[in-house]
Amino acid sequence: MAASPHSPNTAFRRLRGAHSPAEFAALVRRAAREIGETVSCDARYIGRVESGEIRCPNYAYERVFLHMFPGRTTADLGFFPRESVRGRSGRRALAAPPAPSHPAPRSKESDVLRRAFMAGGSATVAAATLGLTPLLGDSRRPPSRAGAAEAAAVEDAVRQIRLLDDRHGADALYRRAAEPLRAAYALLDAGATRQSTEDRLHAGAGELAVSVGWLAHDSGRFEDARSHYAEALATARVAGNPALEAHAFSNMAFLARDCGRARESVRAAQAGFRAARSLGSPRLLALLSLREAGGWAGLGDRKSCEEALTRAHTEFARGEAAADPEWMTFFGEAELESLESRCWAALGEHARAARHARRAADLQDPHFARNVAFYTAELAGDLANAGAPDEAAWAGGRVLDLLAAVQSTRISSMLATTARALLPHQRSPHVAAFLSRRAAL
Repeated sequence: MAASPHSPNTAFRRLRGAHSPAEFAALVRRAAREIGETVSCDARYIGRVESGEIRCPNYAYERVFLHMFPGRTTADLGFFPRESVRGRSGRRALAAPPAPSHPAPRSKESDVLRRAFMAGGSATVAAATLGLTPLLGDSRRPPSRAGAAEAAAVEDAVRQIRLLDDRHGADALYRRAAEPLRAAYALLDAGATRQSTEDRLHAGAGELAVSVGWLAHDSGRFEDARSHYAEALATARVAGNPALEAHAFSNMAFLARDCGRARESVRAAQAGFRAARSLGSPRLLALLSLREAGGWAGLGDRKSCEEALTRAHTEFARGEAAADPEWMTFFGEAELESLESRCWAALGEHARAARHARRAADLQDPHFARNVAFYTAELAGDLANAGAPDEAAWAGGRVLDLLAAVQSTRISSMLATTARALLPHQRSPHVAAFLSRRAAL
């Protein structure tokens, strides 16, 4: 039986058993990957379900929960029918979890920010974000002090940006995502009703800055990305938040490598590693070690690169942990292989790089179209440089297929580099077909 709207969801709590909320959230994220879903579940979300605040999960969570507990219905899990909660069915497949049944009064700002990223595609996001100006206030009426609803809205915006980026790439999202970022910092500047809410706002605004920075990074706007990452780092330092600091440094290391500043990449990755050391997340330490390895490869220091790669594999083998940040859902074996591929490519070992890139593309769940396109573009470039032009043309053709659904300047640039490397082989029918098709696009 579903719980009363005024009582906790005891059925769901029983299903959690002896696991802590954070441990159970990690199990939810793992189950999501098994069926190709994307959810950003954390201990706070589990708490909202068990308190009765979330009376009906969105469609993605529903599929994951039913996969975790086969033979049970959503009512068995303590949830209410969707139509009784939302008053409509099927129209918001990516909608945010419903509001509490008897919440404190919510501001218009919170409702606007929630709606801004709850649509299912980039075109709808474009329209929704136009309504965010009330969050920014005006000279006559600054934003009111933020409460838990506003903090939750910022967190939901971060999750939705990540979901849309995974499916569509960054180009169509970047300009629109800048609006909620300004809104989040306006709320932060206005202050919060409680210290716990202010801590959530700092973390949410910082994560939003990293996410928007990534959209800029992936769409080739490197200076914008650098500014957003620096903003996130400053927010982390002000709030004393080592997890956010490690995330900001991870992305700064990635950006520095892409900009050709290899030594800066190494230093940023090492700084992130120091920040993350006490957090209890081996996977985060593995990612930061891979970032460091990429910097050493850019410097041509093979020995230091191999040492960092060994450390990354050691930490990765420790497995997932309850302390893994929710933004790291992208970091699985496929990403590990991809990052190692880039190291060997930078060291000039293109055949070895191609083997890792091929594994990355094969391991990646097809649900994440942007990553599949990226890994396959890496493979095409490595094959072209390894002297396998026909195979490179085949991989490049696969990327062109995927670009119908993915918009990423970064991937397009990689494909352009591959095309230039293949020009001397254009007498090959396979290469000629790829070059002709890419030119037509």
